Amino acid sequence: MNPFTPHRSSQRVEQDGFPQVLRAEWTKFRTVRGWVLAMAASVLVTVSLGLLIAGGAHSACVTGKGEGPCPAPLVGPDGTAVNDRYYFVHQPLKGNGSITARVSDMTGQIRLPDVVPGVRKVEEGVVPWAKAGLLVRPSLKQGTPYAAVMLTGAHGVRMQHNYIHDVPGGPHNGPQWLRLTRSGDTITGYESDDGKRWTEVSTVKLTGLPETVEIGLFAASPGVLWEMAQAFAQVTATFDQIKLQGANGSWRRDDVGVVMESDGKTPHHPGGVVESGDKLLVTGVGDIGPATVGGGLRADLMLIGGVVGLIPVLVAAVMFFTAEHRRGLIGTGLPAEPHPARLLAAKAAVVGAVAFVAGLVTSGVVVPVGLAMLRANQNPIQPITLGTELRVIIGYAALTAAAAVLALGLAALVQRAVVAIGLAIGLVVVPYLLATAGLAPWLLVITPAAGFAITQSVPTFAHVDVNMSLLGSYYPLPPWAGLAVTCAYAALALGAAIAAHRRKVPS
Repeated sequence: MNPFTPHRSSQRVEQDGFPQVLRAEWTKFRTVRGWVLAMAASVLVTVSLGLLIAGGAHSACVTGKGEGPCPAPLVGPDGTAVNDRYYFVHQPLKGNGSITARVSDMTGQIRLPDVVPGVRKVEEGVVPWAKAGLLVRPSLKQGTPYAAVMLTGAHGVRMQHNYIHDVPGGPHNGPQWLRLTRSGDTITGYESDDGKRWTEVSTVKLTGLPETVEIGLFAASPGVLWEMAQAFAQVTATFDQIKLQGANGSWRRDDVGVVMESDGKTPHHPGGVVESGDKLLVTGVGDIGPATVGGGLRADLMLIGGVVGLIPVLVAAVMFFTAEHRRGLIGTGLPAEPHPARLLAAKAAVVGAVAFVAGLVTSGVVVPVGLAMLRANQNPIQPITLGTELRVIIGYAALTAAAAVLALGLAALVQRAVVAIGLAIGLVVVPYLLATAGLAPWLLVITPAAGFAITQSVPTFAHVDVNMSLLGSYYPLPPWAGLAVTCAYAALALGAAIAAHRRKVPS
């Protein structure tokens, strides 16, 4: 038998059930060396490219001690990479108490792209997620739990805690009274338009708060977004009508998380506070919230060769149908031929299962091994939960299976190998490459390439602005929604092919 000639049983199969047809199709696939080698090539290509990237990645940072390995990402209470930089004017609070203040004004500065090379362009402005408000936390140690009620640049009043939790209050962007109360481990945030009628924003529980905590006023401003980068931005908030219950000491001032210049002595974009009568003007930069792209190298980088690795899978899936069709073994309506629906379903099950296993082997090797290599080279790694890592690994396998079934369905529809391969690559591979180049990211919403979203390993949060770019590991659709698009295309192609072949069967 020629290695590319599929096995064909001489027995009559018109009365065979689906298990018998499925077994026959599996036998055909595994006896054709070219198809098996194509699946192996898919694994080899993707794993090789992923490990090549992991082995070549070497991050370095410049600090006051000179150049060296970058520090590990700061991790919050739930294990997520976080940012924790802001200016804090605070007092110790022993036991229960509260703080009330009005944010009467918010101004700021943002750096825009330079018009003249080398000449910085800084203008007045406040970024949407600039924050100014009231905050309580057990200590100033970065990454520790906290709760805060705040006025933002363009998202009204918010109650946030432990970096990843965000509850909206009113849509106020003008002066606003805020109040934060502590009762044991329970922290409650309030808002008011006039300082008399109060509305609760949210209540949170910070388990294990010590008897004495730090409570006060804060200001922070994330950087302004420039395509794939963030540039300097700061906010200055004017606080007045300040009242404390349970704390009556002097104000302490701390630029929490400030970074030093390369000399190790000069603060980089420091914050500050100015007292003016009964007002405090607090200036801050940075953010208190999740660290997304800046949280370190990502797990999905290990699957960057997956789009190339899918090509052999698509070719094998197409040939799995067209090799027999070309020899007149499918679609003849002869008594010895299984019913078209049964035959195509069996072929789809076989090629989908084989592709799933190939994808699972690929991702199951390259993701954990690649991350281990990155860590061995002292690279900072974006923290990833076990659930997310499993979703990336299993999701990539499911994407590979769906793409294979789609290619099989296209082959059954057009019945020409070259055309079907071109269509499959054009629908799955080309849109991903175009979106990666930034040419047409919307293709990852309406084409089967949307399924690559399942490999996104960086979490998204509504209260953090990011550039939705593949280079930053962000897709237009959520992970499971993207995979659902690919599966829908596969089901549609296979269903249309079954319907088309059923009409050819003599009645």
